[in-house]
Amino acid sequence: MTAAASFSIRLICLTALLGASQTEPRAETVFTGEILDAQAGEPVEARIYIQRLRDSRWLFVQSASDDGSAVPYAEEWVPMAQSVERHTTLSAHPFKTVLEPGDYEITIERGKEYHPHTERITVADTPVHRVFRLKRWINLAERGWYSGETHVHRRFSELPNVMLAEDLNVAFPVTFWTTQAYRAPNLLPSTLRRQGPSPFGNREDRGAQPIAVDPTHLIYPRNTEYEVFSVDGSAHVLGAVFILNHQSRFETGMPPVGPIVEQARREGALLDLDKHSWPWSMMLVPVAKIDLYELSNNSVWRTEFGFRRPSVAPAPYMKVERHPEGGLTERGWLHYGLENYYTLLNCGFPLQPTAGTASGVHPVPLGYSRVYVHTGEAFSGSAWLDGLRRGRSFVTTGPMLFAKVEEQLPGHVFDSEPGDRLLVRGQSLSAQPLESLEIVQHGKILHRVAVENQKTAEGAYQTSFEEEIEVPESSTWIAVRCFEKNGPQRIRFAHTAPWRLEIPGAPPRPRKEETDFLIGRIEDELARHENVLKPEALTEFEKALRIYREIAQRATEAP
Repeated sequence: MTAAASFSIRLICLTALLGASQTEPRAETVFTGEILDAQAGEPVEARIYIQRLRDSRWLFVQSASDDGSAVPYAEEWVPMAQSVERHTTLSAHPFKTVLEPGDYEITIERGKEYHPHTERITVADTPVHRVFRLKRWINLAERGWYSGETHVHRRFSELPNVMLAEDLNVAFPVTFWTTQAYRAPNLLPSTLRRQGPSPFGNREDRGAQPIAVDPTHLIYPRNTEYEVFSVDGSAHVLGAVFILNHQSRFETGMPPVGPIVEQARREGALLDLDKHSWPWSMMLVPVAKIDLYELSNNSVWRTEFGFRRPSVAPAPYMKVERHPEGGLTERGWLHYGLENYYTLLNCGFPLQPTAGTASGVHPVPLGYSRVYVHTGEAFSGSAWLDGLRRGRSFVTTGPMLFAKVEEQLPGHVFDSEPGDRLLVRGQSLSAQPLESLEIVQHGKILHRVAVENQKTAEGAYQTSFEEEIEVPESSTWIAVRCFEKNGPQRIRFAHTAPWRLEIPGAPPRPRKEETDFLIGRIEDELARHENVLKPEALTEFEKALRIYREIAQRATEAP
């Protein structure tokens, strides 16, 4: 027998042995559980993670009730970072699964208003049953605030389960989508027809009327995303924009954006910028008159941050934190978004904040980033939409932030005079201690509030604040923001919509470095699109450039 033959026989035997061992049944134990509200003692919907400790494998559960539902979710972006999201959202019913003997870590969460619950269990050879009690640390509905997010890729069939498990009151699932310039959005994008099903799942047009999950949870079903990655069959990125709650289908593509925007305005729709770092975003703001700016967007995840290299880099004046291995840290990415927002506000664009996750294609739970809107004692879809449009809102990935200026909610517009003094006061509450709380005026920190982190009876950390501000010589805006550490390298934040202080005849004055940044971005885009885009599309970039140059005439050299 040759050495080669001997090796082949040993390989065959080893393969047979491994195959036999893999087919041998492993011992399994039934694991069941219930999730209750600790105060009320009643079952609640929630999100559950189960991880086997010996190999870090994530496992899923099923509903143990014929009336219940369980929706598994599995997304990962491993090439960018080890960003893995594996969970199950559950209706308010018992759940079940089978587990091999060993040690497991279980984490249960419910939106933003409950403390996460984490514990380790050991499974042997007898059935295991656990009752998990989630403790609420704040109730936003009792204060008249209701949550939503504006970038959703979940299927309609999943949303009732997932919205209740996350206690997300309002969702705008993307119904129509396109990735090609000049191509009208479709339910199933033409670019994917030869590549299998859409990554967003089987989608359908449910019409324009809102769909009630229950009296305080609502789906606005007709929304479109233009996400342009190619022009005339060749790769050429423009970026994305959302049109929310339109009434009829769009039959043409972008660019140009003008005709689509005109139809959207006639139908009362809202325009959401998506990411500020898309190449065409700074053209969209002045030309399309964008309504909403995502202060927290689909690159902000519960799992490890992985979006280090945006399409367009931040300006030097933004002074964002960078990763030692290149690109941006999570804190740097968040501050890039804030600084870009402040630059646009300083130019006078009345953008209101929102948040979105792209849950459905990104490794993040629905509503991880969300916007809370004040509707008063009663919730209604129309009141929520009106509050979002007017900026009676704050965005959060964790903390809660309540503030008023002269007893007016965020979004209020004051008729002001130079030297007027206004009282800013409010309160932050967070599940983890805050590291900072700041009042921002015209893009600069005006007051650093002394963080108190007083413990409440519900186990939250509370800081109250009261500061007086003075109106400067030209129109401006103010906002409040706070940051919460979540582990050694993670960060969560909240940010109010701005209050605008308008002085007749004295428009806001941006800094020269800000208008230079905006002008430079449009000039770069015009050069990149030359001989690629149609003349009518280039005209819109030229229009944006003229607008920014006009604004630059009132810019100040002040740092």
